Amino acid sequence: MSPRTGNEYTAGLRDDREVWVDGRRVPDVTDYEPFSGAVRSVAGLYDLQHAHADDCLVEHPDGGESINASHLIPRSRADLGKRHAAMAHAARYSVGLLGRSPDYLNVTFAGHAGRSDVWSADGNEAGAQNLVAFQDQLARRDLALTHAIIRPTVDKGLGDLASAGGESALHKVADTEHGIVVRGAMVLSTLAPFADEVAVYPGQPMPKDAGRYALAFSVPIGTPGLKLLCRDNFSSPGERYDTPFSSRFDEQDAFLIFDGVEIPHDRVFIDGNTAVWNAAMMSGWTANIMQQTTIRAEAKLRFAYELVSRCCRAINASDPRTTEMLGELWTYAEMTRALLVAAEAGAHEWGNGVWFCDERPFRALRPTLPKWFPRVNEIIKLLGSHNLLATPAESAFDNPELRPLLDRHLQGSDGFDARERVRLFRAAWDFVGSALGGRNELYELFYLGSAARSYQLNHTVAQFEMSESLVDSVLGIATGERRTQHTPAFI
Repeated sequence: MSPRTGNEYTAGLRDDREVWVDGRRVPDVTDYEPFSGAVRSVAGLYDLQHAHADDCLVEHPDGGESINASHLIPRSRADLGKRHAAMAHAARYSVGLLGRSPDYLNVTFAGHAGRSDVWSADGNEAGAQNLVAFQDQLARRDLALTHAIIRPTVDKGLGDLASAGGESALHKVADTEHGIVVRGAMVLSTLAPFADEVAVYPGQPMPKDAGRYALAFSVPIGTPGLKLLCRDNFSSPGERYDTPFSSRFDEQDAFLIFDGVEIPHDRVFIDGNTAVWNAAMMSGWTANIMQQTTIRAEAKLRFAYELVSRCCRAINASDPRTTEMLGELWTYAEMTRALLVAAEAGAHEWGNGVWFCDERPFRALRPTLPKWFPRVNEIIKLLGSHNLLATPAESAFDNPELRPLLDRHLQGSDGFDARERVRLFRAAWDFVGSALGGRNELYELFYLGSAARSYQLNHTVAQFEMSESLVDSVLGIATGERRTQHTPAFI
């Protein structure tokens, strides 16, 4: 099969998937108006790969057909460069607002399949073979994949697995002739209504005796017993002028309930093996997936800087406090770009013939981005102030009675066109202040997991990695006097 077009992707969404919004089942996600903007946008990504085929498509390693470069299992520095070019097109397309564009999971599973040696440990050879076969199918069929790796929070005192008598978290309940049966819930599955399949795989460490919860697999969204409960729609029916982002990029988030879902044997990657579960995410996952994440983040931060800079230019806001905050925005974008360059420059072979980026710059960025994005939004609100709300709809400019008044009173500095000034500030509000803007800020806060835990892990790993000490050298402390460092348990 060749890489899909937007029409082929959209046709694949018309199945028996059980999607619920506002207590009502949506019979066809492609024909449901609040979903229409997001469906068109994801379809646009599939068309984009053909429009930029030189950057986005590569030959399958086995020869013959083409695949999207984000499916490529990187075997060299050049492969990472090919992936970068394809993912940059996807990031710029949505200015980073599609946090779960399909390339995210494409890269994830390319990395997992590349490190199949980790997945095949401790007697899990069959599961690893299933994973490698699935990743090949994912690439050849060019599927849109979502994931669910977090369990519902019921009682933080007890933990996600023990809460609700241990029955709320997704778990295995039976073996059948054809596979395993699972029950329970998972959150939060972004893009789920618009995906072809949902994958469950390790996201957090698992106790050794929690085998019934240690499950990794992928199944079609339309699998019987799988229910998708969507949050409120944050999409807008407006045109691009009025709501340039919420009319197109509400990728949705769903709460998944597995009500006796049968997972075929060949789609099970881990079945109760907690050792493999705990090892899978510690073998280059950050070094692999953060390439895509950082490319998206850099596009989003750079767009935010350019957008608010234009807003300020429209009203001639050039005082020192304004330029200071604009410089702060630029700094976030540039630091993200620089860390990406450093990580890619330090790429190396990680085992099993697979190349990933240098993980250290990404480890520094992972807990930092969740702090930058809320600050970016704060700056846009501070610099936009009341101008973010003095934004009549496009239809007001089409009214012959109102147009002369708007041109006079909403013009910008030095005769800046009123219509264009309003367009800029409406876009800024949609970016940070609309329902979608609020959702996106919360999303970025937890997109990369707990910042606090990442900082803790960074310190532990840094202690292990230190081969020489400036303190020892400057203070004249003998090497033998240093406390011996031990490899962290999670390495």
